[in-house]
Amino acid sequence: MQVENEKRPKGCMDEILLILVLLLVVCGLIFLFSTSAYNGRVKFHDPAYYFKKQLFATALGMMGMYVISNIDYHIFVRLAPFLYLVSLGLSLAVLLFGDEYNGSRRWLSLGPLSFQPSEFAKVAVILFLTFILTGSKKKQQGLLQMAGTMLLLLPVVGLVGTNNLSTAVIILGIGVLLIFISNPGYLPFVGIGVLGVVFIGIFLGMASYRLERIAIWRNPEAYEKGFQTIQGLYAIGSGGIFGKGLGNSLQKLGFVPEAQNDMIFSIICEETGLTGAILVIGIFGLLIWRLMVIAVHAKDLEGALLAGGIMGHMALQVILNIAVVTNTIPNTGITLPFISYGGTSVLFLLGEMGLALSVSR
Repeated sequence: MQVENEKRPKGCMDEILLILVLLLVVCGLIFLFSTSAYNGRVKFHDPAYYFKKQLFATALGMMGMYVISNIDYHIFVRLAPFLYLVSLGLSLAVLLFGDEYNGSRRWLSLGPLSFQPSEFAKVAVILFLTFILTGSKKKQQGLLQMAGTMLLLLPVVGLVGTNNLSTAVIILGIGVLLIFISNPGYLPFVGIGVLGVVFIGIFLGMASYRLERIAIWRNPEAYEKGFQTIQGLYAIGSGGIFGKGLGNSLQKLGFVPEAQNDMIFSIICEETGLTGAILVIGIFGLLIWRLMVIAVHAKDLEGALLAGGIMGHMALQVILNIAVVTNTIPNTGITLPFISYGGTSVLFLLGEMGLALSVSR
């Protein structure tokens, strides 16, 4: 691994990471068109409605990834405090002026465009923690120092978690991972884990609908809102080994509500079977592995933390989405990176990949 990185000319980005990102983007657009064609035809009289919007956001994201990959990542780290404050302001604006969709207030409207500030918050947190951990004179050796760093995240976690618990959990997970990278000791993390469980328990108890989701997870057939979960499991089970063929899903025909969003993995399983599901998971696994390689071989701690934070974000989001679709954990409303419909999500994910490519140079 080290030899490979030494052979790559200075200033040349990681080609393997770039290929994996392009592969996921192409697969995501194909699966999205197949999954969303029915809903697009019924709601907007255009089977390519969702596809065209996602393609536009992806094109912007690809341009952004290229530009960011050619900029020194240290510049973005220096801007981190400002970006973190912006993310706090946007998250507060969502609570005050945000648009509600399917019972969740997560979007801000900017003219004809809608924007999900929680996606920006993930990137801002990665940059902010990188700034804090590398700028601190003291190493994060004790539980108090680590807890102090985590406390800096509570404002954004509280604002985002009010309407988006899954993103709040991801932000907390990113924080724990980055502190671990800066000080790989095990014992203090037991205390952080206990505090995290207590915090999540209190947060769950603050809203009745979160407790309802746990009840639905335990017995989806007993609740009307468990319909989506049950239909998603039907889709996974009916796919078999090789699936029904691309475009031949039955569950996407209104049985799985908004199939192009959080539940798209269930339609992938139905159309491509266990084989396709394993291939998709495998590509994500390779992407996470490549981000880890970049973090290990980064030239400084800033690069290692930045790449490690992006790796943690990617791993957590993939694991949470697939766990929800398979009903392993309660429904959290988290998307599958690069594949689920969402212009804001794909835009900032590609921006993160640009940062990782910048580190790899």
